[in-house]
Amino acid sequence: MSTFDDDDEGVSSPYSRKIGARLRNIRRQKRLSLQEVELNSTLEFKASVLGAYERGERAISVPRLERLARFYAVPIDQLLPRDEQLVSEYQSSDQGAGKLVLDLVKLNYLSGGPFEMLQRFFRMIQVQRQDFNGKVLTIRTDDRRAIAAMLDVPIDEVESRLEALDLLYRTE
Repeated sequence: MSTFDDDDEGVSSPYSRKIGARLRNIRRQKRLSLQEVELNSTLEFKASVLGAYERGERAISVPRLERLARFYAVPIDQLLPRDEQLVSEYQSSDQGAGKLVLDLVKLNYLSGGPFEMLQRFFRMIQVQRQDFNGKVLTIRTDDRRAIAAMLDVPIDEVESRLEALDLLYRTE
């Protein structure tokens, strides 16, 4: 006999598969294997069960989804599928010119009002783009105006200011 908190086995619907794809995408962005999730969650999320969720073979309950979101440190709504048309429109709104790649790890070491505002702004961008790798973030041309206001510099000096703060990500 099942309880309300139990997950349903043998359920494979298009929506379950979409949720599974989101779960897999977030886990991969966090650069975690199924086994690493199992170990790091102190066996709360067994690799075989999480794999079944990701394949859409097993439905996940809302309380369990909430715990998984907490484990991944992402808002719970990010584990749910989005309207693909809206997401693709947002992602294609920038044509690729003027992008900067920020080192979010280095930003975490800076303190003070402007840096806390930048951290909140970048978290908002991550949620909008469904990008939770947490180490780097590509800043688009449209984002520069807000960054300029937070750093109290003209828009054309944003890149040089970020460079001076050693916040631009380099692949060297």
